[in-house]
Amino acid sequence: MPCVAPSTRAHPVEPLDLVPHEKAAQQAPDAAPPPAPPSPPPAVDTEPAGDEPKLEERPPVVPLEELMAPPTPVSLLSPTETEGVTSGSVQAPGSTGESSIHHQHVAKRDSAVPANDGQETDTSFTDDDDMDDANNVDDAQDEEDQLIMNGGAGIPIGPDGTPKPLLPPIAPHHIGRKCLVLDLDETLVHSSFKSIQQADYVVPVEIEFNWHNVYVIKRPGVDNFLKKMGEIYEIVVFTASLSKYADPVLDKLDIHQVVSHRLFRESCYNHKGNYVKDLSQLGRPIGDTIIIDNSPASYIFHPNNSVPVSSWFTDPHDSELTDLVPFLADLATVDDVRGVLDGAR
Repeated sequence: MPCVAPSTRAHPVEPLDLVPHEKAAQQAPDAAPPPAPPSPPPAVDTEPAGDEPKLEERPPVVPLEELMAPPTPVSLLSPTETEGVTSGSVQAPGSTGESSIHHQHVAKRDSAVPANDGQETDTSFTDDDDMDDANNVDDAQDEEDQLIMNGGAGIPIGPDGTPKPLLPPIAPHHIGRKCLVLDLDETLVHSSFKSIQQADYVVPVEIEFNWHNVYVIKRPGVDNFLKKMGEIYEIVVFTASLSKYADPVLDKLDIHQVVSHRLFRESCYNHKGNYVKDLSQLGRPIGDTIIIDNSPASYIFHPNNSVPVSSWFTDPHDSELTDLVPFLADLATVDDVRGVLDGAR
């Protein structure tokens, strides 16, 4: 039987239909070649490695948390639970609601716990670094307590030394009115990148040079709620979402033109990785300011100015906004809203 010349390929291609014992026979250098098969194996059309066709690149997946407000819970949900869902959260992407200092402190404290063999690890809780971290945790807690005690960080001071409140001076037709601060996502509307058949409107949003549709549904009663509140309050929508999404949504939502001011993520106070809506930075009297939000973390500095609402997604029978109208109408007449809201909590 004539010898078969070895292949000149750098990486010879094995026939796809070889059974295991035939493949092993070919790999053994000193073994006799197997009997010729009755019919040659089907030819395998293989191109050199350098000529392999490139797979078509898919456009990058845009994380929702970079555009809209992140998830409300203080611990992150799994992607299957949050994918395509917009929420009215104040939690920064990747945050668990706890400071990184706290995590480092706990990790080093745990490293001092005896292992299974009864011996302690190299790191001791009495090390200087551990004590420094413990002091940092105490400092962070003191800072948070101080912010809550002081009612926020106060009006920012500009480079020229003058106060720079988030809102402009109150308009003449709003003088004498209280300020009602409204959250957007899951308080007034629910939005999603996933198609919603019953969407009230679809808002195109540009993200990294690609356009994406955002499907928006309105909370039941929101139109009448905004109309009634616009007659007795100065209305501010304050959202932790980005303006490129929230602005066009508000353009369609505010059909009665009652929203006087819009504040977005960049106006939030970043406290321990969370987006907090610091009412002390607005430039309005705190006793005349009310915030309605589905996320308690957003008003952590001003709990006695808050009217909590539940997170709304799709329930067509929800009536919270409608139920709030008479209460807020009465609240507009009190001297200091904190005296009422503190007792109502």
